[in-house]
Amino acid sequence: MNSVCAGIMARDYPGSPKIHQLESRRQRVTWILAVSGLCVVFYILGAWQNTAVPKPIPSQVTKLDCDEYSPASSPKNSLRGAGSLQTSSTSDVDLDFEAHHHLELKDASPETGNFPPCPMNFSEYTPCQDLARGRRFERAMLVYRERHCPTKDELVRCLIPAPPGYRTPFTWPQSRDHAWYHNIPHKELSIEKAVQNWIQVEGDRFRFPGGGTMFPRGADAYIDDINELVPLTDGSIRTAIDTGCGVASWGAYLLKRNILTMSFAPRDTHEAQVQFALERGVPAMIGVMASMRIPYPTRAFDMAHCSRCLIPWHAFDGMYLIEVDRVLRPGGYWILSGPPIHWKKYHKGWERTREDLKQEQDSIEEVAKSICWNKVIEKDDLAVWQKPINHLECIKSREIYKTPHICKNNNADAAWYKKMEACITPLPEVSSDDDVAGGELQKWPERAFAVPPRISRGSIPGITPEKFEEDNVMWKERVAYYEKLIPTLVQGRFRNVMDMNANMGGFAAAMEKHHVWVMNAVPSSSDRDTLGVIYERGFIGSYQDWCEAFSTYPRTYDLIHADGLLSMYQDRCDITYVLLEMDRMLRPEGVVVLRDTVEVLVKVQAITEGMRWKSKIMDHESGPFNPEKILLAYKRYWTGESSNE
Repeated sequence: MNSVCAGIMARDYPGSPKIHQLESRRQRVTWILAVSGLCVVFYILGAWQNTAVPKPIPSQVTKLDCDEYSPASSPKNSLRGAGSLQTSSTSDVDLDFEAHHHLELKDASPETGNFPPCPMNFSEYTPCQDLARGRRFERAMLVYRERHCPTKDELVRCLIPAPPGYRTPFTWPQSRDHAWYHNIPHKELSIEKAVQNWIQVEGDRFRFPGGGTMFPRGADAYIDDINELVPLTDGSIRTAIDTGCGVASWGAYLLKRNILTMSFAPRDTHEAQVQFALERGVPAMIGVMASMRIPYPTRAFDMAHCSRCLIPWHAFDGMYLIEVDRVLRPGGYWILSGPPIHWKKYHKGWERTREDLKQEQDSIEEVAKSICWNKVIEKDDLAVWQKPINHLECIKSREIYKTPHICKNNNADAAWYKKMEACITPLPEVSSDDDVAGGELQKWPERAFAVPPRISRGSIPGITPEKFEEDNVMWKERVAYYEKLIPTLVQGRFRNVMDMNANMGGFAAAMEKHHVWVMNAVPSSSDRDTLGVIYERGFIGSYQDWCEAFSTYPRTYDLIHADGLLSMYQDRCDITYVLLEMDRMLRPEGVVVLRDTVEVLVKVQAITEGMRWKSKIMDHESGPFNPEKILLAYKRYWTGESSNE
């Protein structure tokens, strides 16, 4: 206590004696020397122990080949700490992304892990478009063909098998015209549509001659006819939508004109239309115009098309044509062929009366006029309408056309389980008759990297032109890193790519040079709706809730990419089912690239060890000190067994 008091006195009175301060200093020096001495002693002791580690006796060492290791038999090793992750996952496992089953089709499946294969009758399972489940719903407005996903107790916890004899699809552009029969063993279309040249069976493969119901001379000649009416080659038209697409030959042949088409058709009696399209390497998804909005944002497509798609455009107060208007950009075109166009020539073949067909065409013309479209031309089998570039005149015309009225809803992009409305989606305001509502788009290919109008006009909170440019640079660096990790990426091995959390489409833009197309999914729960930005860049995509299945067939994507997706969903639903959905969509020997925190990826890797995936966790492209890591995996080749189920 006396020394404490003396210390206080020394602070209060600067002129007091310094004896106590000297004692305090000597004590501190003593303590420092003592601690330093202990550190030296322990360092020497530790160094001596390291040199004394016994080496293993060669006879006691057992070598285990990587393929002989069964993760399921060693649950203790299924989860590794972050500290050992880099040495065990990135150094010891080499991934080979080459296909290994072109010549000899044998079941190369390893031992089944935690997830057994599903029965063979699940080989073409589409969870949210299951035909048996659809029968529970009403047939009015085709509601039974819409998305109806399984409840929690209906979810399957098994791996969807490929059919026996499955082979890696032909590479693009050969795949446009050919597919292996055993990959999609359905001859129905080749018989039912034989006269129309949709598809033909030639030995062990299908051939797609490019025919269609309304283009017997082939899709190429049909598109040439359209090109005489609409400018298809100057880059002003980049994105298109094909409703009721069949096997998507229209979209397939538009690709060589640098036009990217979102083709969709329902899962119906024509077996596997969309599956054939995707097998060909052509963008497509299962979908139907029924009671819900199609899952795309407003002002998305430069061109819309219907070739005998059997959609009742004039019915329900013109609601289906109004929905096309919602997703069509200002100045975009709608092209119609088939009934009722050119009905005077075809009415006997269509087995309908002249009066019936004339009334249908008159009704379509009236709906188009009421939503302010201008009919550009009708020539032979084609009719073309154009949407106005803004709504200044359309608003004035409401004095004549009382219906449909202009929608009052502010969020026209909302399209995930959103009911269609029989009202005109308003275009952004403009100041003069010549202004393009929402901003004018640059022509392709400049628009891929140009700042999209939605960003330049500040429509997306938190995203500025500067951040957009930074995002482009970042994804170019990331894709360059992927090229080093996945050699087959630069060899043309992949065609169909899924980006499960696309953000602004930077990944798709950076991948454009590899002759792939990317399905850009924007989670419906995302705090920023960027799908409109992706379309303004000239790419395609869809809204999606990944707690549910995507509207596609099994084995339709070569490469699946997800940036931060699993962190987003781990508290919303069981990510095991998200991973099983990836496995369903992924082709045998397809590749998965997951970017996330190391904690999430360790958990994911433990799950995928039972899914017949081979994976490793890689450092971030910026180096090992970045907390974000990359899980790189490929799906092993295996098939189901023949069954009569």
